[in-house]
Amino acid sequence: MKATFCLLLTLLAVYTSTGAGNELRPIFNGKDWDGWDLRGQANYAIVDGVIVGTTGKGGHGWLCTRKPYGDFILEAEVRIETGNAGIQIRSHIDAKDTMVGYQIEVDPTPRAWSGGLYEQGRRGWLQNLTNNPAARAAFKKSDWNHYRIEARGDWIRSWVNGVAATDYLDAMDLDGVIALQVHAGQNVKVEYRNIRLADLGRASWKPLWNGTSLEGWRAVGKGQWTIVDGAIHGANAASEKEFGHLVSKESFKDFVVRLKYKAVAGNSGLYFRIAEKGFSGVTGFQAEIDPANDVGGLYETNGRSWVSQPKPAEVKKWYRPNQWNSMTVHAHGGRIKVDVNGFQTAELANDPGRTEGPVALQVHGGQDVDVWFKDIEILDGAK
Repeated sequence: MKATFCLLLTLLAVYTSTGAGNELRPIFNGKDWDGWDLRGQANYAIVDGVIVGTTGKGGHGWLCTRKPYGDFILEAEVRIETGNAGIQIRSHIDAKDTMVGYQIEVDPTPRAWSGGLYEQGRRGWLQNLTNNPAARAAFKKSDWNHYRIEARGDWIRSWVNGVAATDYLDAMDLDGVIALQVHAGQNVKVEYRNIRLADLGRASWKPLWNGTSLEGWRAVGKGQWTIVDGAIHGANAASEKEFGHLVSKESFKDFVVRLKYKAVAGNSGLYFRIAEKGFSGVTGFQAEIDPANDVGGLYETNGRSWVSQPKPAEVKKWYRPNQWNSMTVHAHGGRIKVDVNGFQTAELANDPGRTEGPVALQVHGGQDVDVWFKDIEILDGAK
């Protein structure tokens, strides 16, 4: 408990704020494009202090902030008459005008997904509003709509006219530009005004393993743990029935942890909020790591067994056999989410299980295990 408390104080200290509290300040002066860049094929004009975006050559267009932002609160008013638009956040655009990043949707169609979370240029829809009828009813077509967007660490939220829309955990991009989009197509017209922002600083990844030694970790049970070419190699033999774990000496409560792994043979897992007890040596959650079947599922050792088990067809979408894969575990109170290679593989909204403990890497007992880990990091500033 003491270690957890100290860690949380450290995270708060490292988390730097460049704004004055949560004070919202204008980031558009209402007169010219100072601080902004026009990219893509749309047309943008300023009419009576309002940004008016319209179809140009038919492709996407963006009005981008020159300054990148990490954690922030953004408020703006949006009115759209025809077409589709959105507000990009933590986004990146290259010299060929390719936009990649999160977008909070502006959608006046009967689908009514305004406020939902789409990722431009990469994964597509992350959280639509199919199961959020209140948010789907909040947007007013051809009228001004108030948007509020918050990005804090791995947590992205949005509200449309005061109604909650997006509520999503993701840490693939932690900063980038804000951009006002005009969607590709014909006869698109969208207006933006009263754009204000509170800059809350930036969260950042910090090493949880130093890459050279096992300092800060200790082996529990059987198995062999060695360091080879900047990676931790875990091995066990099928003749050895006892499990092995490499356990962090630090304890964690709310956190975001990510790593890269390669599962050559046997079963493994990224454990978190564990206690050192039970037949396998530890008790608690593991995000599943194996060479084929259940990658990214949530299993509770010495407890409920499978809490969220993916189907084999789903695993094929996100797992890369015999390659390095990325895994991220988000834990905020009873809300737990697992991502593999950017795909959400498991999520619990209000889990009643353990709320704190160390993290650990596993080599399964009774199997020939050959698994590798590297780039183990924790998100400083996650809230």
